[in-house]
Amino acid sequence: MRLALAEAEHAPLTGDVPVGAVVLGPDGTVLARARNEREATGDPTAHAEVLAIRRAAEAVGEWRLTGCTLAVTLEPCTMCAGAIVLSRLDRVVYGAADPKAGAAGSLWDVVRDRRLNHRPEVIAGVLPAPSAALLGHFFRPNDF
Repeated sequence: MRLALAEAEHAPLTGDVPVGAVVLGPDGTVLARARNEREATGDPTAHAEVLAIRRAAEAVGEWRLTGCTLAVTLEPCTMCAGAIVLSRLDRVVYGAADPKAGAAGSLWDVVRDRRLNHRPEVIAGVLPAPSAALLGHFFRPNDF
């Protein structure tokens, strides 16, 4: 999670929301890391999770990321939750909950929907305070 937080810290430099993600292989090696790049690229799908998943799949030469873990600073949205399910990640670990748009248990629970063919393990609330602080500084800079 600390690597994901380090990624998130760089996102505001391009005007992006500070969210960072890291994909770890089954042995714990870092396969990919990313941060939000929507503003930087003009791509509405350039969320940290999607970019990290794409880069990890490229690194292993396989779209199935079986045995891998995604660590992300903010609870994934519905788009990212769908990408997590489709990529067959075994586990998603996130920092801050997102009660307005979270799709891993807060508002929706896409990743554990029994109607889908894959349901990763979800570990919520890992280092939530620093994740939330980054978001707070970004959205309410005058409060800090």
